[in-house]
Amino acid sequence: MIISRPFRRALPRALFLAIASCWLAPALAAEPAAVPAKSATPAPVAAKPAAAPAATPAEAKPAAPAAAKPAAAKPATAKPAAKPAAKPATAKAAAGPTLIWRGDIASARGLMNDLAKQYEREKKVRIQLTPFSTISGIDAVLQGSADFAGSLRPNHPKRSEESGLTFIPVAWDGLVMITSPANPVSGISIKDIWRVYYGRADNWKVLGGNDKGINMYAVAGPLDGVEYALRWLIFRNGDQRVAVPRVYLNTSKLEEGVTLDPSGLGVSTLSNTAGNPKLKLLKVEGVVPSTASVRDGSYPLYTPVYVALREDGTNAAAVKEFIAWLDTPPARATLLKRQLVPYADGLALKAGDEARLAMIETKVNETPLSAPAATAAALSRVAPTSTLTQDAKAQAAEARDKKAATKKADAKAKGKTDAKAGDTSGG
Repeated sequence: MIISRPFRRALPRALFLAIASCWLAPALAAEPAAVPAKSATPAPVAAKPAAAPAATPAEAKPAAPAAAKPAAAKPATAKPAAKPAAKPATAKAAAGPTLIWRGDIASARGLMNDLAKQYEREKKVRIQLTPFSTISGIDAVLQGSADFAGSLRPNHPKRSEESGLTFIPVAWDGLVMITSPANPVSGISIKDIWRVYYGRADNWKVLGGNDKGINMYAVAGPLDGVEYALRWLIFRNGDQRVAVPRVYLNTSKLEEGVTLDPSGLGVSTLSNTAGNPKLKLLKVEGVVPSTASVRDGSYPLYTPVYVALREDGTNAAAVKEFIAWLDTPPARATLLKRQLVPYADGLALKAGDEARLAMIETKVNETPLSAPAATAAALSRVAPTSTLTQDAKAQAAEARDKKAATKKADAKAKGKTDAKAGDTSGG
């Protein structure tokens, strides 16, 4: 075949154009697929390459990324949908009012901590605890910044403002004398408690311990519920001034001090200290403080635990519902677990309170009871197996024997006098 010169010159150019068109066709065909993602205006040259068969494979490749973008956006829109679903659950948990409780540390840890959580689970009513001291709780209720308070004492007769509150007893707790486990002394008498607080016994040797000074601890506020309750029992005066050089803001700080001092001594509550290995609870009059010994009255230093509220308070009705709930089986089980006796279980303690106070006064003053038989009878009704009851019976028997001996001696002396008088008259 003979190719003319003009054709030979044109061949390279035509071949170049053919190759170029094949090379540009896929790129031109792919461009329209990417354009909609940037702009809605179509490219003018997009229509011609679209018919080229070679553009078909190239069109499928860009289509996958473009379709993947909307698919990736779906999970992002699903996340906000979960948040609205959680709102009804939150509203259900907060269905009831939030009650604010304030009071002493002992009442918070012993009475309220577990019960508040349990009440929220059962009744869906939240109780916010703000513990600090007895007087702060009572004043907060008076001012309306708290709905109810915890206290181990009733309303104070010298604070007239407290007469506007209602103090409801809800449980019985034991007042316990605490020291360090390193202290060898394991018991203390009521008389010795009286002597230590008065400063008349300042050495552990007097109590059968080491020859070391007694470091007495107390809560600074004289109106603290724990201190007040003990001083009322020992001195019949909750405001009694005592010889205590080491004072703390609350019972919690007092306990911390005692744990670090083998010569320390202070008072706390059974519910607040039971099971604490860093503290030793002393026996009183030979009786170990326990729920059982508080319940039967054999442990002499027991006291009511009160809830104080304003009858005209905003949430007074809700507070009373909580108090009523304390008498349900689940709440009573929690009280017992915390070493507290439900108040209804200890009504006999209230009935025998006069006899108990008389016994304590006898121990303190070391004087015979004015009516030992009556005291023994009262204690027998309250705590028939108590060591205090046995002591009272022994004292009553001793009093009877003394009375009988005195009567016999008087009769004998009278007989001698009469006989002597007869001899004189006969002579």
